[in-house]
Amino acid sequence: MAAPVPETSRASGAGDPLDPTDPPALRRALGRFATGVTVITTVGPEGGPLGFTANSFNSVSLDPPLILWSLSRSSQRLGAYRGASHYAVNILTADQEGIARQFASQAEDRFTKVEWRPGLGGAPVLEGALAVFECAHEAVYPAGDHELFIGRVMRAQARQGRPLTYFGGGFGTVMGEVEPE
Repeated sequence: MAAPVPETSRASGAGDPLDPTDPPALRRALGRFATGVTVITTVGPEGGPLGFTANSFNSVSLDPPLILWSLSRSSQRLGAYRGASHYAVNILTADQEGIARQFASQAEDRFTKVEWRPGLGGAPVLEGALAVFECAHEAVYPAGDHELFIGRVMRAQARQGRPLTYFGGGFGTVMGEVEPE
């Protein structure tokens, strides 16, 4: 069991306490965590490609190979992702900020001028992505104002490059290129 943190811990540089029930304050604090940027894609009920920008991606398990991402319960595409048999998590490179912005927009056809190919189950795989995880839908769980999706990785690819990152409400990258193992 961890020891309680004394009140004087504020001097450690952690910042002022905030009210976790204040969504804007909590969002600002969560924005202090740098994340990678993904576009999560699938095939919609009418057979067309769907996708959105997300930074809510995480590995869950290596055996079996599982990943996790989340989608807002208010998303108009929630039903399509719940009903999808497959989806792809496309990790973007530093030079794909335009793609991240396009898939974060309210544009009707977010795939305009984006090169992609159909992956497993038809889920779009974006050309030039730093890594792609093609997944079979494993499970979905309610979690507050979002739903958590668990995907079983059926196929993955990775290439050398610099990742697109998101921090404090803006896009960036890390220095140096990461070479896949």
